[in-house]
Amino acid sequence: MTDPRADGPTSRVDFDEFVAARSSGLLRTAYLLTHDHALAEDLLQTALTKAWFAWGRIDGHPEPYVRRILVNTYATWWRRRWTGEVATEELPETHTGDGTAASDTGQDLWTAMERLPRRQRAVVVLRYFEDLTEAETARLLGCSVGTVKSQASKALAKLRIDPALAVDEMAAEKEDLR
Repeated sequence: MTDPRADGPTSRVDFDEFVAARSSGLLRTAYLLTHDHALAEDLLQTALTKAWFAWGRIDGHPEPYVRRILVNTYATWWRRRWTGEVATEELPETHTGDGTAASDTGQDLWTAMERLPRRQRAVVVLRYFEDLTEAETARLLGCSVGTVKSQASKALAKLRIDPALAVDEMAAEKEDLR
């Protein structure tokens, strides 16, 4: 039996068209999961490589299949990767240009998302950023709908009390006066 990808240009063309049409959306999902541009690009490239090898076996619309590869690959990466300190050339700025501490500026969703456990972050990204249903999210993560609901509830509870998202009451009052 020959490789289905080699049967003719249609399989190759279909894959190329899919990549051209959906790469930006899949890259956004990868970035929301990793919060790192280079790592998101690596994750997407790995997922698309895996999808290429399975392309002939995919029935129907390929995006859910590729998205599942993306999430599963991310899950295996977070199990393997060291999540400790990363050396940088320069220390991060602790103050903004106006003299206030950077943490005083509040409303930092990315910081709050990074504090979530990876499973909860994946649920939040898929449910609220990618607008998937609970059933679709459960299918992608390989868990039950109840697990998606409980992880989403726990994640939202943590985000509600996260200091990075705390609204400075004085700043809010100033905005109301304007």
